Amino acid sequence: MRIRIVDAFAERAFSGNPAGVVLLDRFAEDGWMQNVAMEVNHAETAFAHPLPAGGDADWALRWFTPVTEVALCGHATLATAHVLHTTGAHQGPVRFATRSGVLIASAGADGSITLDFPTAPLTRVDVPEGVAGALGAEPVAVLDTGPDIGDLLLELADEETVLGLCPDHRALAAYSARGIIATARAADPAQGYDYVSRCFFPNVGIDEDQVTGSAHTALAPHWSGRLGSDDLTGLQASRRTGLVRTALRGDRVLLTGRAVTVVDGELLTP
Repeated sequence: MRIRIVDAFAERAFSGNPAGVVLLDRFAEDGWMQNVAMEVNHAETAFAHPLPAGGDADWALRWFTPVTEVALCGHATLATAHVLHTTGAHQGPVRFATRSGVLIASAGADGSITLDFPTAPLTRVDVPEGVAGALGAEPVAVLDTGPDIGDLLLELADEETVLGLCPDHRALAAYSARGIIATARAADPAQGYDYVSRCFFPNVGIDEDQVTGSAHTALAPHWSGRLGSDDLTGLQASRRTGLVRTALRGDRVLLTGRAVTVVDGELLTP
């Protein structure tokens, strides 16, 4: 069967966040899919299969990190939609049935893809004891994203602080179910982004993710409230970096980016 590696939230190859994409007739046994994700060894590998016509969704979709299945993933959803559109496997908006409900991906005339995701609920909480030492910086605000996302969002003093983080990933694992989102306002919005972030997910086998679509379901409402605009652009300042355009629409958030297929090959294992 075919397997593809797609760089998501990327303008060019070898940037953004790479994801494996495998299209199936039906989901395989969980252990096999987990082994494929371990072999691919990117943050996530997506597995999708078509659903009968006339239902609430067009394709079923699941995501696996190298160590576990996750409930929500943005960049691998974008990567899967990119594969469906570029190969002709699906035309028009595609509705994915997932553990987080039905998620819609729509291709734009400019080649971008927009994901329609649920907005993460944010609850302000006290700064957990010891989190500043584990992260390497003192937060100015901490917000819980709720059990469906499972992250803590930590606003830091400025962009320079976010860029300079050298966290203790093992220590960070104690503070959330999935991981830590560190963020700050952009130092200079004229550079093309309004806020900056980095994402650390040691609990699911990813010390630092490259570009995290799901994290922007929390970043969008946070920064839209802080900056007074529903339409913003976030820079995830990982080693590969990537831009995510966010549009807050009540209890939904639209995440827009591009993708590039880098590898198109054959998966030989039965």
